[in-house]
Amino acid sequence: MYIALILLVVAIVFVIRTLKVVPQQHAWVVERLGKYDATLTPGLNFIVPFIDKVAYRHSLKEIPLDVPSQVCITRDNTQLQVDGILYFQVTDPMRASYGSSNYIVAVTQLAQTSLRSVIGKLELDKTFEERDMINAAVVQAIDEAALNWGVKVLRYEIKDLTPPAEILRAMQAQITAEREKRALIAASEGRRQEQINIATGEREAFIARSEGEKQAEINQAQGQAAAILAVAEAKAEAIRKVAAAIQQPGGEQAVQLEVAEKAVDAFRNVANEAQTTLIVPGNMSEISGLIAASMRMIQAGRPSDHLSK
Repeated sequence: MYIALILLVVAIVFVIRTLKVVPQQHAWVVERLGKYDATLTPGLNFIVPFIDKVAYRHSLKEIPLDVPSQVCITRDNTQLQVDGILYFQVTDPMRASYGSSNYIVAVTQLAQTSLRSVIGKLELDKTFEERDMINAAVVQAIDEAALNWGVKVLRYEIKDLTPPAEILRAMQAQITAEREKRALIAASEGRRQEQINIATGEREAFIARSEGEKQAEINQAQGQAAAILAVAEAKAEAIRKVAAAIQQPGGEQAVQLEVAEKAVDAFRNVANEAQTTLIVPGNMSEISGLIAASMRMIQAGRPSDHLSK
């Protein structure tokens, strides 16, 4: 019974040391008699007990690594306090086990030295503008060396760039001056645009007024011309009617009577005016002569009337 119990314990120990269950996204490195033998993949695996042993256990997940803060000197001899975070992944468990005694420390130190080298090539202002370039340069420098360690560097991100307090105050003063400059420029541009708008409005208003005055003068001239033409046409029509009436039987006698009446009315009006001295012709036949002369003038104008018709 005691022997059976011992055999059972030995069997259980043998099974435990033979069966190895590797979790997902992990890799175990097996050594046989102190020498690398195989890499166990996720799932159930078998090894030779007491001869094989699991020497290293690696996670194949992406690992974030906080890179300690350090002082870097820029090209223009300005000190910067820089810290960042590095993302890497184990891609070759065998090299990760034997390529470096501690690949995490190796990657960290290489990230710091690469960062100092990249920032040393840049001036202070560029370090704030070229973060993406700095990150890419650090990743490229680390990735080339990390291949021998079975590690793939995925990306590097700068968390903070902190210049000295004196530099911060100078940068703040520069930013304030730049903002004040932009404010003054914006104000002057606004005033200039305002003056342009006022001048444009006055010019357009002057043009509109001049166009209105011009159109008013044109309308007035056209109205006066139309009135003169209408009066002339009315007079011409009256003359044509008078000439036509003279051609009728008794027309000349009617004209003579009209002229005689107007002459008598004229003498009467002159006589009625106050403080007026009236001189009456001694020979009244002169009046009849005046009437006859008027009739001859009317008759002399007949051919022109016919021509105008």
